Amino acid sequence: MSFIGGKLKLKGSSDLPGVKKKKKSKANKANERALAAKEEDVKKEGGEKARDKDAELMRELHGYELEQRDEEHDRRTEAEKKKEARMAKLEEERLRRFAEKSHRERINEFNTHLSTLSEHHDIPKVA
Repeated sequence: MSFIGGKLKLKGSSDLPGVKKKKKSKANKANERALAAKEEDVKKEGGEKARDKDAELMRELHGYELEQRDEEHDRRTEAEKKKEARMAKLEEERLRRFAEKSHRERINEFNTHLSTLSEHHDIPKVA
């Protein structure tokens, strides 16, 4: 067996002179600056101008922009709109119920549920 002892060589550790941490690229810094500038503009200016600047920023950074849905151009049927609204309401209700209990309360509730089950559901011991 060929085994070479010693500790692992991790990226960014100070004991190795040739290995350095990766630095953030300048493009990421430019994106961060652009997003920060956009947030400042949104605070200063109101709705329509901010939306135009947001679309312009998206076009600059990613090469495309998302289309905004207008009520007059919405091609969904009434049933589709109702379904989407109902699904959003159900999701909101589910999240609200989930947020009511802590993890500890959920675990205790699950344990009490398991204790009420009959022996039929127990995991058999393997010898």
